[in-house]
Amino acid sequence: MKVTLVVVGRLRAGPELTLISDYLERFDRTGRALGLGPARVVEVEDKKGLGMEAEAALIERALPQGALLVTLDERGRTLSSPEFAEEMARWRDGGRQEVTFVIGGADGIAPGLRAKADVSISFGKMVWPHMLVRVMLAEQLYRAASILAGAPYHRA
Repeated sequence: MKVTLVVVGRLRAGPELTLISDYLERFDRTGRALGLGPARVVEVEDKKGLGMEAEAALIERALPQGALLVTLDERGRTLSSPEFAEEMARWRDGGRQEVTFVIGGADGIAPGLRAKADVSISFGKMVWPHMLVRVMLAEQLYRAASILAGAPYHRA
């Protein structure tokens, strides 16, 4: 099952990009034998600063056709890492060819796009910077693959 992260904003070289690249490489290596991956990041940017609706239009154009749509949103379901791994396995085993995770910009995801999501998940009640959410999602993808592979990376 392919994984696409559609994200608002361009990430320049730095520690966040290094972490994301590292975790997604680990996810690809660990997930390959499990039918998970590869993972890719698609960045969209509202260069005119027109807001959430303009970002939503850019995001929608970047969504792979037929992919399960998962938004990262503070109003979404809060999952433990094992629960997230189970969801990934359920989507894969249910015949999903691709899952797309959407991370909005500084103002979040437009309500209309949020309403189209198949699933909405949250990393807790706190609001996180969207660039940091990328790192957290990449790490959780790797952790999910590790859990499903029975590797010792995740210790509950």
